[in-house]
Amino acid sequence: MEKETEKANSITVYIRRFDPEKDAAPRQQQYTLQVEKGMTVLDGLHMIKQTQDPTINFRFSCRMGVCGSCGMMINGVPALSCNTQILDVTTTALTLAPLPNFKLIKDLVADLVPMFGVLKGLQLHIRRNDVEEMEKPTYEYYQTPHQLEEFLQFTYCIKCGCCMAACPTMATDREYPGPAPLAQAYRYNADSRDDARDARGDLVAASHGIFSCHYAGECSNVCPKGVDPARAIQLMKKDLVLSYFGLAKHKCAHLHKKPDKATYKAKIEAPPHTV
Repeated sequence: MEKETEKANSITVYIRRFDPEKDAAPRQQQYTLQVEKGMTVLDGLHMIKQTQDPTINFRFSCRMGVCGSCGMMINGVPALSCNTQILDVTTTALTLAPLPNFKLIKDLVADLVPMFGVLKGLQLHIRRNDVEEMEKPTYEYYQTPHQLEEFLQFTYCIKCGCCMAACPTMATDREYPGPAPLAQAYRYNADSRDDARDARGDLVAASHGIFSCHYAGECSNVCPKGVDPARAIQLMKKDLVLSYFGLAKHKCAHLHKKPDKATYKAKIEAPPHTV
């Protein structure tokens, strides 16, 4: 028996278009798309670009929800187009627009460079006072499983900008760092191996900083990786207040020599070259 083919749905797609060289303001353009089960928004955009309008601009890379390149507004909600199936969102009309709270480059492409600039400025890497040990390590930094759990979920951020687009504070305060940088600042502050929480705290607690967040929680609602930036921000607020009153108890990890009888797992050798 031949496998029964599923009927494709005809959906109207509204795409926000803007070409800074031609348009005075963004406009909306309408397309008709035949959608089959399993087709993602990114698949639909490629189909429209290949068969109807090659001038559409959008950003993508991995197509598997890892790189964070394809974030956009999908029926009014920030999401990854490669990770969103059209029929899970609508069966009639689909509206696509660039992420708000960012400058618009072209069509569905938002300028994420300022977000990465803030991320860089917050020194989001492990910093310690024992510089020589960092550059020429002789021991390991001890960290318990519980200490790892304190920040593990925040390491899953892919910097897609969806949380930034959903943040109402970002919409009203252009100097606000945003939930992604602040959550990542907490990720490193909570890391027991890090020594720079005081310097990083001074940066995030400045004017227009972390205390501008009024806990709407939308950043956590839209995160495609299940990260909870709103929680990270509230935890960092608590840490900053405790630090201000001299009640913080965070201690940096000490150097830990590998026990004499401890062994590492066997190193996996690379396969031989085939050519």
